[in-house]
Amino acid sequence: MSGRLYGVGVGPGDPELVTVKAARLIGAADVIVYHSARHGRSVARSIAEPYLRGDQIEEQLVYPVTTEETDHSGGYQGAIDEFYESCAQRLASHLEAGRDVVVLAAGDPFFYGSYMHMHKRLAHRFPTEVVPGVTSVSGASAELGRPLVERDETLTVLPGTLPTEELATRIAAIDSAAIMKLGRTFESVRSALDSAGRLEDAWYVERATTGRQRISPLADVDPASVPYFSVAILPSKAHLPDPSTSDTARSGSGSGEVVVVGLGPAGREWTTPEVQAALASADDLVGYVTYIDRVPPNPRQRRHASDNKVEAERAAFALDLAKRGSRVVVVSSGDPGVFAMASAVLEVAGEEQFADVPVRVLPGLTAAQAVASRVGAPLGHDFCVLSLSDRLKPWEIIAERLTAAARADLVLAIYNPASRSRTWQVERARELLLEHRSPDTPVVIGRDVGGPSEAVRVVRLEDLDPSTVDMRCLLLIGSSMTQVRDGVVFTPRRYPA
Repeated sequence: MSGRLYGVGVGPGDPELVTVKAARLIGAADVIVYHSARHGRSVARSIAEPYLRGDQIEEQLVYPVTTEETDHSGGYQGAIDEFYESCAQRLASHLEAGRDVVVLAAGDPFFYGSYMHMHKRLAHRFPTEVVPGVTSVSGASAELGRPLVERDETLTVLPGTLPTEELATRIAAIDSAAIMKLGRTFESVRSALDSAGRLEDAWYVERATTGRQRISPLADVDPASVPYFSVAILPSKAHLPDPSTSDTARSGSGSGEVVVVGLGPAGREWTTPEVQAALASADDLVGYVTYIDRVPPNPRQRRHASDNKVEAERAAFALDLAKRGSRVVVVSSGDPGVFAMASAVLEVAGEEQFADVPVRVLPGLTAAQAVASRVGAPLGHDFCVLSLSDRLKPWEIIAERLTAAARADLVLAIYNPASRSRTWQVERARELLLEHRSPDTPVVIGRDVGGPSEAVRVVRLEDLDPSTVDMRCLLLIGSSMTQVRDGVVFTPRRYPA
């Protein structure tokens, strides 16, 4: 008795969007099959990984080519046909032996998926079932928050590989569309949208529903940054904003305000519900570009990103938007009151022209708290928070405060320890601290805590190597009471009598 072949769609990226049936079949299969390029990474397998048993046979089908350039005598089509025939034979050997085979497909198996090539070659020989999945188009539309079609509108799905002129002709005649297979075709797609007069309507969604998702007006996207796993969306015309009324709707209402928020040190799970609610209700977001990029785009909102050296200008801009009726959120990392935008906004808000603009500050989890939590409780007693950046205050002041804190036996949380242009401050700070602290004083070096490249180390003060510290680090310098036990760092609440 032969095994059964399943083509299983695992959706666009979020493992929670895998259907119940797909999860059951993945967990029960004898053989798991997935495609990959030569680098070996498989989007479909990474989505399905939570549902794998761990003891299953895995067949990795590695494409011999991913572009139409090949030395094969039959050209690209010959190389790819030969590959699919070979893969089908490998799967047939399992099916003939009575093993059930699940072929994983990102999105839906029959929607631009590689599974269909196995289906064509095997479905007439073995019992076969196809399990549909959420498509990237559905995922992109959901994340964009824009309907694709309504009432009598029609949705057209187009491959970006069409010639530019043909693509433009089709786009000009349709209501809404999803354009697939971007990557190398992106510039052609953008040109076609422009020629059809629809570029301003189009949205770009990359890796929809995943932690690496990116959403942007398509016109603003750098072609060099576009991966294959992206889609261009022309949403329902009925839901396109009316440029003639959008500014009016946002201004002149007299209900504008500025809310200064802290996102915390990393992802959404580090952001308080209060801040998330403020972000959701905002008309305009203002902030340093790195922090603005951490907020998922919303087509309803305007985003105003700027350099990190224009705090006063940024504050004035936000206050002026609010004065004209907008609900403005000024975004900071960590807590907005700790070396961030709250003080800048409040200082500018004191000017007479902004006297009637309400300003609120919502707290956030600080980087110091995040780093401390990873090792225990080094901030368990009195501590001092200090920045090593001498861009806004002279080094002499920083040195005096370092010395005073060291003499007072305070734990120190040191922000902004180094940057590309500031390379000597950590070394000098270590020298000043060693004048009053034991060489064995524990130092916690936290980098990108909560982020993808998180690293936390504990070293002795004497062994602190400045070359390992950069702008994304935060240092916690222990007091004479701070202890280290089996990698756990804490400062007792009680001081000796």
